Amino acid sequence: MIGRSAFGLGSWNTWDRMDFGDAVALLRTAVDAGVTLFDVAHYDMGPHAEGSDTDVIFGKAVREAGIAREDYVLCGKLWLWDHPRTGFARQLETSLGRIGTDHADLVVVGDYLDRPDVPRLVTEVAEQVRAGRIGGWGVNNWRADDLDAALAFADREGLPAPEFAQLKYSIARRSMAEGPHYGKHWGRLALQASDVFEGGVLLGNHAPTRKIGADVGGIRASIVDASAELATIAAEFGATRAQLAVAFCLAYEPVANVLFGASRAEQLTDNLGALDLARTHGTEIRAAVNHLQADRGVSPDGSW
Repeated sequence: MIGRSAFGLGSWNTWDRMDFGDAVALLRTAVDAGVTLFDVAHYDMGPHAEGSDTDVIFGKAVREAGIAREDYVLCGKLWLWDHPRTGFARQLETSLGRIGTDHADLVVVGDYLDRPDVPRLVTEVAEQVRAGRIGGWGVNNWRADDLDAALAFADREGLPAPEFAQLKYSIARRSMAEGPHYGKHWGRLALQASDVFEGGVLLGNHAPTRKIGADVGGIRASIVDASAELATIAAEFGATRAQLAVAFCLAYEPVANVLFGASRAEQLTDNLGALDLARTHGTEIRAAVNHLQADRGVSPDGSW
């Protein structure tokens, strides 16, 4: 299921940064272009407790766009910040209710500071699969040994195991996705690439005015330095920086889909051009930008 769409639109405050009519039009354009995976979460827990309505807006906009529920894949999130005090059943009741649907096709379980109780959370996820609220699940930036434990426990108990890992993966950040700790699972698991533009920094926006992902390993200054050279390399391929960044990810075999945020139709159209670019020049692109990796000294096992 995760492989149905090479691209996914992410929702970390995406939809509440847009005019509602533009959101409706963007969703319709996306689905008509074959972008049918939407990463939509309720961002009101832990460090994301900021009252965002992006999930509510998405639910209203997708209905206004006339997109049937069976025509897109909804990938939600289950947060571990407050787990197990706030259980998965309660989280799903809230998040699905806000979107206006009774199920998520997939969920990403993750974002933790304290080590999770792996058997408990795998068991709880299985309960939600059995209840029909979710179809499958993946992990988000887990320590690799916790993922190992989850896979082993699920196999031993005959429970649904993680199917994919949603990781920060980009031209600049490669250590987890390409390192041995996660790499041994590609084939069984798919890779869902996220934060591929480093919140826009990789594309030349060096002072984002919106909240962006954490600077894991403290390498963002190096990414700023790399962004100018990336523009030169992209021009050599007749591409934009965004297209090159997405094509780089698509050309890595474990990648099932690439998540990105788009708030304008022209951004979406530009990003879609990366598919042909990856097919025709993927190997060359990866070789051309190989030296721009900035996280070679960051631990690849997720113990950040």
